[in-house]
Amino acid sequence: MKKRLSGVISAIALIFALTGVTLAKEITVRGRLQKTVESGGWLIVAGSQKYLILNAQRFQNEKWFRESAEVEAVGETKDVMTTYMEGTPFEVRTLRPLAQSGSESIVGASDQRVLARVLVSGDSIVQAQPDTAILTIAVVTQAKQAIDAQQQNASRSDAVVRVVKAAAGPGAEVKTSGYSLQPQRVYKENQPPTISGYEARNSVTVILSDLTRIGSVIDAAAQAGANDVTNVVFTLRKDRPARDKALTEATREAVAKAQVIAQALGGRVVRIVDVQEEGTTRPQPRYATDSVREAKLAQVATPIEVGSLDITSRIQLTAEVEMSR
Repeated sequence: MKKRLSGVISAIALIFALTGVTLAKEITVRGRLQKTVESGGWLIVAGSQKYLILNAQRFQNEKWFRESAEVEAVGETKDVMTTYMEGTPFEVRTLRPLAQSGSESIVGASDQRVLARVLVSGDSIVQAQPDTAILTIAVVTQAKQAIDAQQQNASRSDAVVRVVKAAAGPGAEVKTSGYSLQPQRVYKENQPPTISGYEARNSVTVILSDLTRIGSVIDAAAQAGANDVTNVVFTLRKDRPARDKALTEATREAVAKAQVIAQALGGRVVRIVDVQEEGTTRPQPRYATDSVREAKLAQVATPIEVGSLDITSRIQLTAEVEMSR
């Protein structure tokens, strides 16, 4: 999760660079107001870092300007000598108290401006080609006696597995995914059920990355005795590039929305306050059962249309917009 959020923040930084949203050389500092050891000076203490406010007199008439008040300052550090022996010299452009309201006044050098927070979302859908097919093939046999159904199934299943491995080619995975031997019951009104025979089912799952072999695998299995192809599922195993692309596009859309809102309000986006990934949907498997069943009924070569998969992503972010009052 941390890696993914790091990717989101990197994407935002890149988008800002491309769209012209810059913060020049300014930095934003959050901390508590504190007097300097020598009288007359003021600091912003942010953790272990101290910033000496060079122009504190501009803000000292504000009611909230007092020691220990939590503030947020935007300005630039300066490489100058001062009479105070503590803190990094810091020329403040805007200074505001930290509060819980969504819109707050900030005091600047010559005007009063307003910071508003806007909540926006971004969505994206990326299409990708599947790289893996999963087939489920079964041999079903029926007989009066359980042993007959079982032996017939074993013989045909062995033949199916051999031809499927050959048709699927190297690298394919063929494994038994299910086996059952069950009685077939006849139900009549007002009578206990009677067993009329037995049914044996042996299911085999085939996983292959060469999608051009799917039709050949199905045809070979049917000729060897398989009589039930449950489904064919297409999926994307290596989905990270597609998911990253969807996440980037969703972030780009959210940032663009924030910029549009800021322009409509006559302001600009000054920073991104919060980013949340609401979810990236992995590619949903695509089924091709209908075409397989139709081909079996018609006794022709099985046609397989792979198609594409959808990967969706959604981002929600909070942007801070600066406007003139």
